[in-house]
Amino acid sequence: MSQHIHLRAPSSASGRRSSRADALPKFYPDRPYYHSRGSTPWIIPFSVVIPGTRRKLRLWIPNIRGLHRASLSRFGKKTGSFLIILVYFLLIFSVFAVGHRFGSKKKTWPGVPSTTLVFEKEDLQRIWEWEIASGHHPSTRPIPAEYNLEVQPKNPALPHAGSARAYLDGRAPGSNVAYPPRPKAGSVADLDVLMRHCDFNTYSYVRDCLEVLRIGGGLDNGKRVRRVVPDEWKYVFVEGENSGGVTSPSSTQPQPQTPDNRRQGVLRGEHDEEGNSAFTKSRHAVLEVPPISLPPTKNPNAPYCNADEPRIFHMLWSGDFTDKPYLALLSFLYTQNLGLHDTQPSKDICSPKLWLWINPGFMLTLKNPTLSREKFEKIIRNQWAAPFLHPRFKNIIEFKFWNTTEQLDGVSELRDEWRTAPTLFNSGGHTIHVPGMPRTWGVQEEEATLIPEGQANGTSAPPLSYSEPEKVAVVLSDMARFLLCHRFGGVYLDADTLFLRDWEELWGWKGAFAYRWSWHDNYNTAALKMSKGSALGSFILRTAFKNDFDFHPMTITNYMKDAYTEDLLFRLPDAMFDSAWLNMEGYQRERPPQPYFSRFEEFFETPQQNSATPPVVGFDGFFRGAFSYHFHNSWSRLNDPSRNFPDLGPRFARDVDIFVPKPDPQDFNWSTVLKRTFEAYLRGEIPNMYGEWIKY
Repeated sequence: MSQHIHLRAPSSASGRRSSRADALPKFYPDRPYYHSRGSTPWIIPFSVVIPGTRRKLRLWIPNIRGLHRASLSRFGKKTGSFLIILVYFLLIFSVFAVGHRFGSKKKTWPGVPSTTLVFEKEDLQRIWEWEIASGHHPSTRPIPAEYNLEVQPKNPALPHAGSARAYLDGRAPGSNVAYPPRPKAGSVADLDVLMRHCDFNTYSYVRDCLEVLRIGGGLDNGKRVRRVVPDEWKYVFVEGENSGGVTSPSSTQPQPQTPDNRRQGVLRGEHDEEGNSAFTKSRHAVLEVPPISLPPTKNPNAPYCNADEPRIFHMLWSGDFTDKPYLALLSFLYTQNLGLHDTQPSKDICSPKLWLWINPGFMLTLKNPTLSREKFEKIIRNQWAAPFLHPRFKNIIEFKFWNTTEQLDGVSELRDEWRTAPTLFNSGGHTIHVPGMPRTWGVQEEEATLIPEGQANGTSAPPLSYSEPEKVAVVLSDMARFLLCHRFGGVYLDADTLFLRDWEELWGWKGAFAYRWSWHDNYNTAALKMSKGSALGSFILRTAFKNDFDFHPMTITNYMKDAYTEDLLFRLPDAMFDSAWLNMEGYQRERPPQPYFSRFEEFFETPQQNSATPPVVGFDGFFRGAFSYHFHNSWSRLNDPSRNFPDLGPRFARDVDIFVPKPDPQDFNWSTVLKRTFEAYLRGEIPNMYGEWIKY
């Protein structure tokens, strides 16, 4: 067995190699013959076991210790240490860079700008013009400076010569002060005014925002604690001069627009080409060619109750119907102006509808009448869903069956191309793979998915017959909300959302909106309003298609930011729809709203030290002023543990319904109090929040 003897000259104090004759040899047995000028090898062998075999793959990797010694001996202690640290840093950065380039969603090298933009600047400007001309931008916020426009297009949704806004006091006149009045038909919420009081960026408190929403919206009518409503808190207005009994303060009314006779189209600035640098195209997505095709603009002066823009609330539910969507639908009946208090509803009201989309669990199928019929029969037998099939709620609440293929084929922006997408279920880079889904998907393959498993000549169903896992429901809902709002128009709400007041003023605001993701500067689309067939909807659907079908709210934020279109999808404060979120994440706990939740679960499991409040203050004390409340999942927790059934009285009871309630606990949770309040209204024992009694 051969051995190697390595001689190494000792180093001097200065770090340079010594030439002294008394240098002693050092003995290193069995070392590789790859050496640096010193005695330590630069590379060493490394063995990796090949998976599935007993064989080992021998690799050669850099010897960090050898490089370190060689650096010190050649360059000295200070310089050598600096160089080896630099090498360590470059090595780590290289690994990170390669991982970011090939392993991340953006597929770019670190430091290289990457955007989601797939439209040219001219197309984006046309989208802005379309939305403004259609009355979908009722805000004083101008088109961003990045578009380099010298003259802003005239905005028909803002006051101009010959028009006016009258801001309402909100409180009902006369002696009927026990309940707040319904919002005035055709009234509109000025979201620019609300942003002055509710924007988290300006250090606004949720508590203060809710007070403005409550007082300015007339919801504090029975209390009269504040005898005068400050003008700057009046955010609800009606259009026109003959509005009767209203005020029109200059402090809240936007400046009228004056016609610009010079304007022929949109005038650009002198340095327009320089403005193109702000619009960085995506490096991994294919640009949109040819230019975007937009429909004719809509009538900005259409009546507030427009047949072309029906007032539809959409919700999507996957799996068995439980007490959670039951509670959401009860809150809808309790708060919205549905004509339930009159056997002959007035034609002057514009009643909304709620479409509850049931996802049957099969992602990629054609419309299947048999499956729909089976699911409908299952709903009839479900104790939580059956009450809403009562004839009194006909044309108010409708159960519809979700079908991904049908919905994607229903929008012109996607119907010809979505089958070529490598995946449909992607949310924030979290992709759900559908087994057997090919890149090109034909009609024959779609029809094959309708064959029930095990009935195709005794064999199992084709790979595309796919029952969704739990996580697909979340990813699917991110896409579904944009498809539904673009195809049908209206508002999408997550099924874990409760209505807390009439949405008349928000329906009157013709723009699109979502709300803020807590303290983050991102969207949360748990509440999403968009117009049917809008230019904004086309932009979002096409951008998402070119960016791996990603509809996650934070990815939607990137789409809007990269195109400078954020003001077309107004980002409202979470105080209006999700009032507990900031407290839950540790913010504003020194001045919390009522009630104070440090966890979302406290809605269902109210802490004992706070559980005296719910039965005393009831519905009126639950985030009063907010339009809705999002309780964020908690699917396994019961709304009413001692009465875990629909307690709606004999009118809704069936022969098979036999419920034995448990003894009531001493203290009640918030979820229990709200459920029992809504049920008492449907039983005809109490009026709703506006003092109206249901009539059957």
